[in-house]
Amino acid sequence: MAKADRWREIPAGSFLMGNDGPDAIPGDGEGPARRVTLPAFAIGATTVTNAEFGAFVRATQHITDAERCGSSFVFLHQLPEPGRWPAVYGLPWWRQVDHACWQRPEGPGSQVLTRPDHPVVHVSWNDALAYCDWAGCRLPSEAEWERAARGGLEGRAFAWGDELLGASGVPRCNIFRGDFPGAPLPGWQPGPVAADAGEANGFGLFNVCGNVWEWCIDALPDGQRPLRGGSFLCHDSYCRRYRVAARSANTTETSASNIGFRVCRHAA
Repeated sequence: MAKADRWREIPAGSFLMGNDGPDAIPGDGEGPARRVTLPAFAIGATTVTNAEFGAFVRATQHITDAERCGSSFVFLHQLPEPGRWPAVYGLPWWRQVDHACWQRPEGPGSQVLTRPDHPVVHVSWNDALAYCDWAGCRLPSEAEWERAARGGLEGRAFAWGDELLGASGVPRCNIFRGDFPGAPLPGWQPGPVAADAGEANGFGLFNVCGNVWEWCIDALPDGQRPLRGGSFLCHDSYCRRYRVAARSANTTETSASNIGFRVCRHAA
């Protein structure tokens, strides 16, 4: 996607934010559903890509939190040798991989040169803020993110409506296909797809459901920061958080192979 096409203008208006229906995940704070009014703003049609983040790193020499730490978290089925890396306690499908970072998404031997249009991953909230400072933009609030992700639809589960499967019988977004966390279905590769892959929502945003989690700016009471949109790891058996009202959160220095970000700015 050309840089000139990055922004989508979201008109001022009100929308029904959140969800207190039976599919809400207890403890996530999705509800209650409430009417929220926002001024006009602009938001990225896609998440920030490897090419865009690479330009930022070349200009600033930024070192990400994952690079400082010396490791990051990678989904086991993304790795050619998952047994080489220690599993995360309580989350055995994650591996802590030495030298995994935005430039090496699956650790040593991997690189992003052939996927410049894919979402940048292994970026912490701190890294996303540093990018925004350089690029003259900001992270969206949760309210802005959800308003844009809904694409003008009211009270729907997903950016396109309530039905997960498309006419071809496969999910209309990039989520886990198979019996999680077992082997994925043949023909589906665990990992992000291009940031502008698939069908845009009513406001022209791509991949607001699935693909990669997206950081938001809000400060939560416990000091964590919210993540929205779900990722390629979401699956109904354990994590139906690829709905537009769903939420997650993590610490400001956390990075993983399914975490990226989308940027926002004031209306033109």
